[in-house]
Amino acid sequence: MAKTFRRGTHPPTHKRYQDFPLNDFKVPDKLYVSLSQHIGAPAKAVVSVGDSVKEGQLIGEAAGFVSANIFAPVSGTVSAIVKLPTANGGEADHIVIDNDFRYEKSFLPILSDPTKEQIIERIREAGIVGMGGACFPTHVKFSPNKPVDTLIVNGAECEPYITCDCRLLLECAGEFLRGVKYEMKALGVEKAFIGIESNKRPVIDLLKKMCPSGISVVSLITKYPQGAEKQLIYSVTRRIVPAGGLPADVGCVVSNVHTAYAVARAIEVGEPLYKRAMTIAGKGVMKRGNFWMRTGVKHSFIYNECRGSVPEEATRKVISGGPMMGFAQATLDAATTKGSSALMFFDKKQTDVSEPTQCISCGRCIQCCPMNLLPKDVDRFILRGNYDEIEKLGVMNCIECGVCSYTCPAKRPLVQSMRLAKKEIKARGAKK
Repeated sequence: MAKTFRRGTHPPTHKRYQDFPLNDFKVPDKLYVSLSQHIGAPAKAVVSVGDSVKEGQLIGEAAGFVSANIFAPVSGTVSAIVKLPTANGGEADHIVIDNDFRYEKSFLPILSDPTKEQIIERIREAGIVGMGGACFPTHVKFSPNKPVDTLIVNGAECEPYITCDCRLLLECAGEFLRGVKYEMKALGVEKAFIGIESNKRPVIDLLKKMCPSGISVVSLITKYPQGAEKQLIYSVTRRIVPAGGLPADVGCVVSNVHTAYAVARAIEVGEPLYKRAMTIAGKGVMKRGNFWMRTGVKHSFIYNECRGSVPEEATRKVISGGPMMGFAQATLDAATTKGSSALMFFDKKQTDVSEPTQCISCGRCIQCCPMNLLPKDVDRFILRGNYDEIEKLGVMNCIECGVCSYTCPAKRPLVQSMRLAKKEIKARGAKK
C-alpha cells in the first residue's frame, strides 16, 4: 500500500517527459563554472588564467569542511575568472574555460572494495553534494554526530515536470543500486529504503526486481511535497523529525537518487561530479526532455539551442528548478551547476500573472502547509515589519515548498514572505 505524509497538495504532475531518454546536450565553446555550487563556503580557485585543464581536473578546492571541490567539465584553457549571477540569486566567481573539444580526462583512481572511511573520503574528493536541490556537501551528511540506522533514498521527484531522476533510474539502475550499497557501507547501516511516487510504476517494478538484500522500494502516494526530507522520512518510517532538528535526530540519513549514482561513478570510474541529468521543459521552447548536462553551461546557450521556431517574446518566464520551489530568472546569464535539476521555459498560458489581492482568511495555506505553519499570519506581520511576532510563529521551520502560494486563492506571495522573514531573522541574529 502506498504511503504518504500529512497535508500537502496535488498540483498537475506534467510527467510526460518520463518517456524521453537521456541524451547528451550540446557542449558550448565556453563554459562558466561557478565556485559556489553548494551550501557552505565557496570553493577557492586553484587554476589561473592561461592554464590548460582536462575534463575532471580539480579547478576549485573546498574552502572548509562544509564546502565542496569543483571540477572542469571539459578540457581546454582557463580564459578568465569573472563574477556572474547565480541561478538562486546573488553572484559568485566563475572560472571561464574555452572548450578545446578534445575531452581529455583526468579522473581519480578507481577504488576496489573500499572501506567506510575510503568511501567518505572519495565522496569528499569527488565534490559530491545533495543533488535534489539543496546541494549540501554529502561527506558532511555522511559524518553524522549521532548514531543512524536507516538510509532513505529520495526518488519521489514530486516537482511537476521534472523527470531526470526517473530516467536515471530506468537507464542506470545497476550503478544507482551499487551507489546505495556504498552509501549504506559509509553510514554503517544495514537497511535502506528507496521512496518513489506511485506515478513512476515502471521504476518501482524495475527496482523491486533488482534490489539486493537490505534495500527496499517504498511506493508513495503522488502528492506534493512528498520529496521534502522530513515528509519523506515520515512517509517511509513514521518517524517525526523535531522542529529545528535533523534527520539524524531520528536515526535517518536522506540521500538523493543522483547523489547515489554519483557515488558509484566516483568509486568505480573515478569520475568526479561535473555533469548531471537535467530536465528541460515548458512551451517556451521546442526542444524538451532529459539531458546529460555539464556544469557551466549558460542558460542563454540552453535557450538558444532549445527555442527552435518559438518566438522569443513567447517565453514569458524562465525557472531554474521546478515551478513550485525553483527560482525565476531575471536574466539568462546564470550557468548550470551540480544542483541544476531542471530549467523551465514557460509561455503565457503556463505563467500566472494575476495580481495579488487582499487575504480572505480562508485558511487554505494553513490546511495544506506540511510543516503546520501559519503562512497568512507571517505575510500579515511582514507587511507590518513585526519580526518579533514572526519568529514566534516558527517561520524558521519553513521548507519553502511553495504549497501556501499555490493554494492561495488571493494569489498572495506567501512563500516569498516566508523567505523574506527567514532572511531578516537570520540577519537580525547575526547582528546580535
